[in-house]
Amino acid sequence: MPFPYKKLTEDDIAAIYAITDKDRVILGDDIPSEYYHDEMPEYGIFRPDLYVEVLNKEEISEIMKYAYRENIPVTVRGAGTGLSGGATCKYGGIMMSVMRMNKIFPIDFKNQTITCQPGAFLVDVQAAAAAGGLFYPPDPGEKTASIGGNVITNAGGMKAVRYGLTRDFVRCIEAVMPDGSIMQFSSNVVKNTTGYDIKDLIIGSEGTLCVLTEVTLKLIPKPTCSCTLVMPFRSLEECADMVPQVLALPFVPTAIEFLERELIDIVEKTLHKMFPVKEGEAALIVMYDASTKMELDEAVRLAAESALAHGALDVAIADTAERAGSVWAVRGAILEGMKADSVSQEECDVVVPRSEIAEYVKQAKKIASSYGLRVEPCGHCGDGNIHTELLRGKDQTDEEWHSATQGALKELYALSKRLGGQMSGEHGTGNGRIEYLKEFVGDRMISLYKAVKLAFDDKLILNPGKIIEFNYTSYT
Repeated sequence: MPFPYKKLTEDDIAAIYAITDKDRVILGDDIPSEYYHDEMPEYGIFRPDLYVEVLNKEEISEIMKYAYRENIPVTVRGAGTGLSGGATCKYGGIMMSVMRMNKIFPIDFKNQTITCQPGAFLVDVQAAAAAGGLFYPPDPGEKTASIGGNVITNAGGMKAVRYGLTRDFVRCIEAVMPDGSIMQFSSNVVKNTTGYDIKDLIIGSEGTLCVLTEVTLKLIPKPTCSCTLVMPFRSLEECADMVPQVLALPFVPTAIEFLERELIDIVEKTLHKMFPVKEGEAALIVMYDASTKMELDEAVRLAAESALAHGALDVAIADTAERAGSVWAVRGAILEGMKADSVSQEECDVVVPRSEIAEYVKQAKKIASSYGLRVEPCGHCGDGNIHTELLRGKDQTDEEWHSATQGALKELYALSKRLGGQMSGEHGTGNGRIEYLKEFVGDRMISLYKAVKLAFDDKLILNPGKIIEFNYTSYT
């Protein structure tokens, strides 16, 4: 271990028991493996020395005070649905689950906000907003993610085109610092220029700066009607070329996604979820929300006419919840389908300018093929976020798979940078992408990242080894 973190002793375990409860603590070999890796185990499976489920901010504060004093690393875990190896105990220590902190408080209708604890599921927050006639728009693919995990990774999802990212809906945050102090970042106000905007720095910090204990989220009026269009094209290039046409129309789409036929076939074959449109080698999925039926009808009419004028083989209009559900069920099942169709997976979560989507996908296929890998790109056309899924074949050895993926990833990230893109659109850096970060941001930015980390966490105990790596021996 590069940093002299303290190895837990019997006294340390007794101290955690005293703060929490023996029934909520699991030790060493007894910790189930599914508790200490996320949905991308390729990025690391590191067993903690102690796993504890906390109930409130006071317990978190006391655990952090103790860990800070004793120099014990702590990693916070939500639902474990991340895809970058972020919530893993790279240097052992304590894994602290916040999933029992799942309270959702009543909607504040005057301010159109909802406050919840970090362990609340995204789907439950969305349902609570809907029950009050309001709408929480961020919609990443994994609905069983925790809201704390969404905030701490700045989750995006399919509706980011119209509504933005999680960051755009966070009003204020309550959090525990690495030394155990409890802090409030901003308040339930619409705008705030009081000092540095630390709140926005915490959003997307991947659990490396502080521990979320409560978050207040902005809600908006619920759309009264929605419609999904499926536009099949002869090729991905034609499909991607349609994106700027859609965005140039008078109505802002809620979501724009692309799927290639090969990926649709995988989902249909492995999960038996049938895509309602059979034509074309690629399909563009466009969703519109509206406050009136007249507005929605006009948006759909213009989009359909534009698609047909630009080479679409047809335009299927899913104007009921059931029809739209059949489309989005296939889109939402992509990761599950790929897991069922391959031994393991590796992902390159790049974002490129929208004008470069087709070029990126075309070159990505060539790169993957040169390494003997299957590749299935899909993603959010509206914001250029492409999930480049590399799939392992049954006959590949561990060594062949590792060598091929590492070689391909280096070229894929270089391609993204060459096209004016960035390393990650929404899944973050975590443990899986640290080695590629410097190439995108440079030495000066890495120095700033380290300065920020040390300002929050001078002992480097909170989720160490994520986003950036230190020469740990320099900070003893």
